[in-house]
Amino acid sequence: MRISSSLMFQTGLNTINAQQSDLMHLYQQIGSGQRMVTPADDPLAASQAINLSQSQAQNARHADNRSVANQNLATEEDALNSLTLLLQDVRTRLVEVGNGTLSDADRQTLANVLKNARDTALGIANTTDGNGQYLFSGSKGNAPAFTANGDYNGDGLQRLIQADATRQIAGSDVGSEIFARSQPGTLAYASAAGAGNAGTAIVTGPYISDRAQNPDAKYSYAVTFTGPNTYDVAITDNTNGTTTTNAGMTLAAGATEIDLGNGTTVQISGAPAAGDTFSVEPLKTQNPNIFKTLDTLVAALEAPSQGDAQATAQMRNVLNTSMQQLASNYDNVLTVRASIGARMNELQALDGSGSQRNLGFTKALSGLEDLDYYEASTQLSLRKIALEGAGLAFQTIQGLSLFNLGRS
Repeated sequence: MRISSSLMFQTGLNTINAQQSDLMHLYQQIGSGQRMVTPADDPLAASQAINLSQSQAQNARHADNRSVANQNLATEEDALNSLTLLLQDVRTRLVEVGNGTLSDADRQTLANVLKNARDTALGIANTTDGNGQYLFSGSKGNAPAFTANGDYNGDGLQRLIQADATRQIAGSDVGSEIFARSQPGTLAYASAAGAGNAGTAIVTGPYISDRAQNPDAKYSYAVTFTGPNTYDVAITDNTNGTTTTNAGMTLAAGATEIDLGNGTTVQISGAPAAGDTFSVEPLKTQNPNIFKTLDTLVAALEAPSQGDAQATAQMRNVLNTSMQQLASNYDNVLTVRASIGARMNELQALDGSGSQRNLGFTKALSGLEDLDYYEASTQLSLRKIALEGAGLAFQTIQGLSLFNLGRS
């Protein structure tokens, strides 16, 4: 092999360049604090770091989603708290009407109060979130949840928020399940009088006296008076739609309770007339609308009844029906609020696990990417010495030639 002067010069120069490149790489590592300046430094660790970074970014996205969900649920809780207080006030007002001491003028004043309460409830139902989206419209966030006449204008789809990799949480509730639904699982009944009743009978307080005969509140009852003290009861089984009739039932003189059958009874006062009808139905099949109920109440209070026993009985029957329905609506709102609280607690728990997960990702990334400054400082000193040695060696090689060797 021939060794030429150019080869010696090139070899020395390559050695110096290699040492300078290694030194510059160490400077980059120390300046950035990163062990891997390029993926070529550790391909396997670089691949693992990418996967961990993606997982950490996804975890951060879920944390942002949980923040949005918390904000929406807090807004919903505030709205339903206001609705709860409103319903409490309305029910208190209705008790005042039930004592029978108010005049037509007093009832007209109360009707105006209920109108305002109804408008306030409608405003609550059409609450918007921080982005201007209607909170209770389901997936139709750009449309008000309820129209002016109290009809639901949204859909039945909940807005689910990805709160974790495997968990979606509803950030709001569907308006029809808050403002137009009885409490889920309720076994309560509601009574109602026929619009054309001519007597002065008032029914109230339907309840299941023997739970063993009607454990699921599955029967509906229609009472028709055939005379002042006789009546028929049509019993419908809501599970299969079959109807049976108990005819020729007798109401004893001075009796305050009607036995509807299947361990279900209803309280009665006043004098029914032949042809008067009353219905007693489970609230779970009615799903009363708060706005419709308040509209019915306002109409009943505005109708003059002072000094008219029949009109008073009609008003009292409407009042009793409305109170029973609003009681179920009130319980339903409380149920929804409990669900909101449970979801907020779950979000808090997910935040805790997400924070722990983020610490794990950060620690794993640190192990892959962070530079060991002690080792790097040692390597830097060695590289400097190596570069100096390469330079001295190159200087020595520069002084060598065949002519100098010949002289010696």
